[in-house]
Amino acid sequence: MEGQSLQSFLDFARQTAWEAGQITLEYYQTERAAAEYKEDDTPVTLADKRAEEHIRAAIEKTYPGHAIIGEEYGEQAAAGDATHRWIIDPIDGTKSFTRGVPLYGVLLGLEIEGVPTVGAACYPALDEILSGATGLGAWWNRQPCRVSDQTDLSRAFLAHADHTTFQNYGKAESWQRLQDAVYYNAGWCDAYGYLLVATGRVEIMVDPALKVWDCAPFGAILPEAGGYFGDWKGTPGIHGGEGLGTTQVLLEEVLRVIGG
Repeated sequence: MEGQSLQSFLDFARQTAWEAGQITLEYYQTERAAAEYKEDDTPVTLADKRAEEHIRAAIEKTYPGHAIIGEEYGEQAAAGDATHRWIIDPIDGTKSFTRGVPLYGVLLGLEIEGVPTVGAACYPALDEILSGATGLGAWWNRQPCRVSDQTDLSRAFLAHADHTTFQNYGKAESWQRLQDAVYYNAGWCDAYGYLLVATGRVEIMVDPALKVWDCAPFGAILPEAGGYFGDWKGTPGIHGGEGLGTTQVLLEEVLRVIGG
């Protein structure tokens, strides 16, 4: 691992995500949080850009041989055939951020040879950070965290971001079945929903469509918390184009409900 330990990568991810989070707080709940709109009609703010610039600069200084990909500035290949790639979402939940809702996160993940291995998700407005690395556990504000031990899907809590996206991506029927199967369903979550799963406060978080930067930390963190992160077919990882975070106990039943 280029002479570096996973612990050093984890420490770097935590610190860098936290620093970027502090940048976002300079704009949060101010007039400077106003958004521009990209070609796909998703918002971007100056805070997004500055946070990603900070993370990229930190990676380039500390790990110059590593590749980088981020939501706002695209992919930057390493000088050689890098086995390490950092994945950045400077603000996941920009819509929430622009409205002064605190459920947004700064996401930073590290793939090693294509496998999600290290992750940090900082929620600056809530002063929370979720982190983990393969074999090193999952951590919520530096305390170990674990998924819920609920075994009954009918008593489970479900989280999501925007319910209209399920219809937009042709998953309305699966979404309705899952809502019908659980006890409670909460919105607004974005990346915060995966923190809720990792810390045992909800049992399920679903996204009908995700880019790799929307979920990079969770492919490492949720398994370390005793859970699952992957696609809706049961394949773990961050490249499935959709997101499901849940417990190992409920996974099989959740997949059956989603699949019909």
